[in-house]
Amino acid sequence: MVKAAGAIHVGVGGWVYEPWRETFYPADLPKAQELEYLSRRVTAIEINATYYRTQSSASFAKWRDATPDGFMFAVKANRFATNRKALAEAGESVERFVTSGLAELGPKLGPLVWQFATSKVFDAADFGAFLALLPKSVGSLPLRHAMEVRHPSFMSADYLALARRHGVATVFADSSDYPSFADPTSDFVYARLMRGESSAETGYASDDITRWADSARRWSTGQEPADLPRVEPIVTAMPQQRDVFMFFISGAKERNPAAAVATLAALGSTASVA
Repeated sequence: MVKAAGAIHVGVGGWVYEPWRETFYPADLPKAQELEYLSRRVTAIEINATYYRTQSSASFAKWRDATPDGFMFAVKANRFATNRKALAEAGESVERFVTSGLAELGPKLGPLVWQFATSKVFDAADFGAFLALLPKSVGSLPLRHAMEVRHPSFMSADYLALARRHGVATVFADSSDYPSFADPTSDFVYARLMRGESSAETGYASDDITRWADSARRWSTGQEPADLPRVEPIVTAMPQQRDVFMFFISGAKERNPAAAVATLAALGSTASVA
């Protein structure tokens, strides 16, 4: 019996990176067409510019119109909402970000990613108060939230229980620099893969590309990859399908588009190349 599977979205962070003019984009491609080109070769992009400054509704609408049907944008939340001593006081910043024009992305709006400083220690009361501030929707669009926690104190059963109670995902970071744990806390999976190497044309060796594609398949059917680090042991239960968002980020950044394209090929998936 074939297990029901959620959608798998694979991509990179951003679309403007000068070295990609040498390793990915055609030499004659106008810079104004980079998003259009990339979005037809991967199936998702994580927007990082929103972390540094507020974007306009017009920009979100422009990005929506430049990409094909079925494409997804994950959007990193503004740093003013997360880089603060008291997260419980972030309500105004959270609202400003959510209402800044995200709804213009329409059905292409994927998860909102809330990235915390490496110095931010887990405080159950304060973090719980922050999670309670996160809206369930913007306009008529439901919202999904992913927590990118970067302090080892979050690798605890108390944090996992809190995240599950609020229905937010925890970013799995395949990294030696940040806490790396793949315990699921929501009905979707968000992975940031950060170990790409310049020496490999696809950023990762072919065996690793195959392994990440297999992990994405397992996640999408509600299974758990057995070879990833965790806080809690895998619990055998009736699996539920989950959407998967997998991004090749950092590492050998110049190779990230090729890594995403290779992973989609390993999944037997094709982007909307035109």
